[in-house]
Amino acid sequence: MKKRLKTSDIILKIVSALVVLLIFFPIFVMIPSIFKAKTEINIYPWHLFSLKPTFDNFRRLAWLSYTSIGVNYFRSLFMTLLVSLTAVVFSLTINMIAAYAFARLKFPFKKIIWMLVLFTMFIPGITILITSIRVVNDLHMTNTFMGLVVPGLVSAYNLFFFRQFFLGIPVDLDEAAMMDGASTWQIFTKIYLPMSVTPMVIIGASIFMGYYNSYIWPNMIITENNSKLTQIMTVISILNADSTYGYGQTVAAAFVAMIPPLIIFVVVQKYIRDGIQLTGVK
Repeated sequence: MKKRLKTSDIILKIVSALVVLLIFFPIFVMIPSIFKAKTEINIYPWHLFSLKPTFDNFRRLAWLSYTSIGVNYFRSLFMTLLVSLTAVVFSLTINMIAAYAFARLKFPFKKIIWMLVLFTMFIPGITILITSIRVVNDLHMTNTFMGLVVPGLVSAYNLFFFRQFFLGIPVDLDEAAMMDGASTWQIFTKIYLPMSVTPMVIIGASIFMGYYNSYIWPNMIITENNSKLTQIMTVISILNADSTYGYGQTVAAAFVAMIPPLIIFVVVQKYIRDGIQLTGVK
């Protein structure tokens, strides 16, 4: 029995190592290219590391302006972070309040409304893209900050996630708080919010990555040239499509854009681990 357990452990370690290798191999190949000149990337035979490392790709990235590619790289990076963080705050607030209402409050047609909410989980977002664009256009939200943030704030999945978490909190806490004279809002803010830090961080990280990596929606909503609202994925695609900038500069842009979400995940990894453990506890 012990021998079979040891063999299974070895197999699991080998599989884990292969998965990690597959995940990090593109990054391992990408990073050395950042320090290569444009002429060195295209030479034959190809070599992984630069013979003459250079920081020109980062310097050229810092000098990208509206006159060269129509947008400013670091302004777009800042705007993408601002959009993503704003969406995290408002999305968590809206979804948690609504989830608390579905979990604890009583109101007319509650079950029917909840079933309609769940139904939207099975509708692919791409199928309602044109409809969403028409609604945003009718509301005069194209080429606006709100047009980037508002349409994705409410999520049936996030509602379902928080509702199930709130249902796991003992009702006795609500009853005890009511006996002490606490209002519904005080129960939510004083009891439910402090107990929801881990799921808030997990869902918040997911919301952040969804907005930060968004490409199709910003391109459909931001139609003005030289817009200050241009998102970072659009800038990277512009660099990738224009051969005059070279692969090294495109990779440098992708590498810099990768740093903010990497920092966030390093900070919140403890909460993500706690959330995984939480799913196994009844």
